[in-house]
Amino acid sequence: MNDYVIRGMAAGNEIRFVAAYTRETVEKAREIHNTSPVCSAALGRLLTGGALMGAMCKNDSDVLTLKVTGNGPIHSITVTADAFSNVKGIIYNNAVDLPLKSNGHLDVGTAVGAGTLTVIRDEGVAEPYVGQTALVSGEIGEDLTYYFAESEQIPTSVGVGVLVDRDLSIKHAGGFIIQLLPFAKEETITTLENSLANVNSVTDYFNKGMSVEDMMRAILGKDVFGGDIVIEEPLPVKYHCNCSRERVTKALVSLGRKELQSIIDDGEPITMHCDFCNSDYTFEIPEVQALMSNI
Repeated sequence: MNDYVIRGMAAGNEIRFVAAYTRETVEKAREIHNTSPVCSAALGRLLTGGALMGAMCKNDSDVLTLKVTGNGPIHSITVTADAFSNVKGIIYNNAVDLPLKSNGHLDVGTAVGAGTLTVIRDEGVAEPYVGQTALVSGEIGEDLTYYFAESEQIPTSVGVGVLVDRDLSIKHAGGFIIQLLPFAKEETITTLENSLANVNSVTDYFNKGMSVEDMMRAILGKDVFGGDIVIEEPLPVKYHCNCSRERVTKALVSLGRKELQSIIDDGEPITMHCDFCNSDYTFEIPEVQALMSNI
């Protein structure tokens, strides 16, 4: 499957959801950042969360930033997403190696540790909205669930998963966000809670050959609520860094005349590095001099 996200409604429109398959996106992040298995899982889960939340944005110009900061060896992960589920991310320590948990799963919670989840929503008006909650487990999905409940006051269940293959590549990745609407009946709430209690792992569905649509029908479909779910047309998800030489040039100019003159005086080319995609942009001294003349 190519990476994609779906949006839909269930239980007579008392429940809304987004769900995605993100294997290629997470694999590209793994290749760019050369992450260890537990770091691939941690970064991949937050990238998936970003893609899902991006698909929930109200405006096409909205930009979302998710930052996890913990006292574990990973230290921090930052992901940005837009309304088209283009995502990119940075992980502070890409080489963490920990024993597996007793259930055989990667120990993302210990790698992240205790700390905070910060969500910044830039909707292009006034100041961006900033919400921050404590990490409840460091496992990312539970932390996003807690964020929605505490910061946005929306009953939400978030499931995100990354399965790392034996060759360290990403075998499967994806997730879902399920939200109860304000008029949801008690019966609907109870039924949903019971259904979610039977969800062991997101990647289990993909391992069984199920699609994103199949997964959501298994959780929310007619066998659970007595009616089929309504699903919108799928949208693509991809790892995309919007850096370019033009953008980096603007950043270089923003350093100001004093800093540019210092670069010229040193007599050595300057290289600007993008941490999101590991691209380098080198500017020779004549180029820097030309920038100076335009300020």
